[in-house]
Parts: sequence; C-alpha cells; structure tokens
Amino acid sequence: MKVTILQFPGTNCEYDTQHAFESLGANTEIVWHKKESLPSDTDLLVVAGGFSYGDYLRSGAIAKFSPIMKAVSTYANNGGKVLGICNGFQVLTEAGLLPGALKRNDGLHFISKHHNLKVINNDNIFLEKLNNGDVVNIPIAHHDGNYYIDSDGLKELEDNNQILLKYTACDGEILNPNGSVDSIAGVCNKEKNVFGLMPHPERAMESLLGSDDGLAMLQGFLKA
Repeated sequence: MKVTILQFPGTNCEYDTQHAFESLGANTEIVWHKKESLPSDTDLLVVAGGFSYGDYLRSGAIAKFSPIMKAVSTYANNGGKVLGICNGFQVLTEAGLLPGALKRNDGLHFISKHHNLKVINNDNIFLEKLNNGDVVNIPIAHHDGNYYIDSDGLKELEDNNQILLKYTACDGEILNPNGSVDSIAGVCNKEKNVFGLMPHPERAMESLLGSDDGLAMLQGFLKA
C-alpha cells in the first residue's frame, strides 16, 4: 500500500504520520505543497497536522490555495481515499472537501493532552476495525479545534452517518474539550472516502507513549 503525505510550510506531523504508516507496513512518500500532481500509485492521501502557513488568516485558509490542492480535489472527487488529521482536517474543510468549519477553542487556549473519543459510526474504511460505542484514547493538540456546522448541516451529517467520532470521558459520556457542535471530533463526506478528525491517531501507536489506540484506526486503510 502506498500512502502519500502532504507537506506545507508549517506542517509538523508529516514524519510522525510517515512513521505510523510505515510501522504498519505501508510505503510512504512526502509530497511538497508546490507539486502539481500526486504519485500515480497513491492508495491513501494524508493531509498531516501542524500549522500550515503559520495558521495566518485562518487555519487551513491559505493552504487550500497551494498548487497541490487541485490534484487533491481531483483525487478525492474521483473516489480516492483522503485522511485529514488536525490541521489537515482544517485544510479539507476550507477546501470544501468536508462539511463544516473549525473555529477557535471555546477557552481560547491551545489544548494538548490525551482525550477519549467514542466511535459513532464504523460503516467506513477508517473505523471498520472498531465497533460502534468503542472508546479510544487519542491525543489532541489544537487551538482551533472547535467544529462548527449549522443545524441543517448537523442533521444531514446524522442522516448520512457522517459523524464518526465524538469527544467523551472514559465511560463514553460526552466530555467536550473545545466547544465543538455536538462534541464532534471527526466526520467524513457523504461518499465516505474523505475523512477528517482533530485528534492525532499517529501519536497513539505505542502503549509506551500513552496509548496504542491509533493502531486500529489507521489499520482500516490497509488493504492487501
């Protein structure tokens, strides 16, 4: 399997992401944002976390104009699998590939800690290795992780099973760290080939570092 990882000025999780997928046996390639095409053998495209363009103007708002993003949109619209993690999630919403938007955290402070998530819908390749209702422990690290969507958009997400993950306590009860609408931590598009989440599964690959719950999340993308 070939995983292509995007790199913008300010990206800081591309090597963590590369390590995570290589530890699962995937081949990886990091692609600079000024490229105008993706490797033809890409099986999964990952928009990694960090602070693209220093989060100036608005997180992900400048990155969406990078040359590579035309190829990203084409790849996604043709059914290619795309995963946006943290800043990557922000980039995908700004580019219109995922619904909603990410705002400043309610507390107006950067949050960095492990946090529990509940699996809401596993009828997709990303979470198929997990069960609905499972609670996983995944690090979060964001300043603009407050997911927003209006009431009509929220109903559409619910109707189409596009809400993937919610922030909870360890017992699965809602525990919202940043003000996200309905405590949403991750969503997908209607076609279920584009995924985005604010937490960092690539940082939860080894129990020695606090959690290996990210393994099952990323393994869903690995196909023989």
